[in-house]
Amino acid sequence: MKLNRRAGLLACIALTATFGAVAETSYPTKPIRVIVPFAAGSTTDIIARAIADKMGASMGQTLVIDNRGGASGTIGQQAVATAAPDGYTIMIHSSSHTVSPSTFSKLPFDTVGDFAGVTPISTLPNALVISPTKNIKTLKELVAAAKAKPGTINYASAGQGSATHLNAEKFKLAAKIDATNIPFKGSAEAVTEVLAGRVDYYFSPIAPVIGQIKEGQLLALAVGSPKRAAALPDVPTTAEAGVPGSEFNFWIGMMAPAKTPRDIVNKLHDEVAKALASPEVKERFLKLGADAWTLKPEQFDAYIKDEIASNASLVKAAGLSPTP
Repeated sequence: MKLNRRAGLLACIALTATFGAVAETSYPTKPIRVIVPFAAGSTTDIIARAIADKMGASMGQTLVIDNRGGASGTIGQQAVATAAPDGYTIMIHSSSHTVSPSTFSKLPFDTVGDFAGVTPISTLPNALVISPTKNIKTLKELVAAAKAKPGTINYASAGQGSATHLNAEKFKLAAKIDATNIPFKGSAEAVTEVLAGRVDYYFSPIAPVIGQIKEGQLLALAVGSPKRAAALPDVPTTAEAGVPGSEFNFWIGMMAPAKTPRDIVNKLHDEVAKALASPEVKERFLKLGADAWTLKPEQFDAYIKDEIASNASLVKAAGLSPTP
């Protein structure tokens, strides 16, 4: 009897292992919904679409982009946090993901507990752009103008508490200037207002402004990243231009609902890495001013936790009041 029971147990274990292997190799069996918490045409959306086709071709299923903009990305985040953890709903979001816990007094999800990091996809330096009509040609001139008339300079952001807002706040603290945030629904509106000269400057992701920079419609005074952007090699970092301590890492990455099976998370990670290695995506990223960046899922989870803490310190130092 004991032998029969033991044999049955072993058979059950073997069957479970076989089923797990089949489940891993068969995923995906239907299209995958990719929620982007910003509008179509945003930097996050552009990056998502740049890799979605490559991933879909490799995986044998379509990755369908679902734009859920609004509330600095939190509407899209909630949709993913409450989705079935089966690998068929994932999210491509920006570093705003690690900002929202500090800029909203209450969120309908746990930024750490409700998500599983898959991998970062890219880092995209924010370029501090200004209209040439402002007659400001260097970062030092901008800082001098702000200090000469405190409180009269303003800057655009893609929403209160967005990564573009935090980048500008870190710069403002490091430069010791007084400037007012003018929040918009997204980068498109922010860029339009800076082009028109109604807003003084904007820490914009490079993708939406690289055309205007090359055509001379906008002037890039500096990039807010720790190192220079490959797409704008002649533009200094804010630290190089005279404002040390102002560096801000703007990234875009992939996440899934927290309880998504680990084999599916790992498969998605590997497919992102494979897409980023393709010549087509490399060329696309170069034009967008994006640098490919990947981490293992567990490393990405740890990075997100650390960045939430550092952003909380920045929000406190900037004296920002959380949105109710």
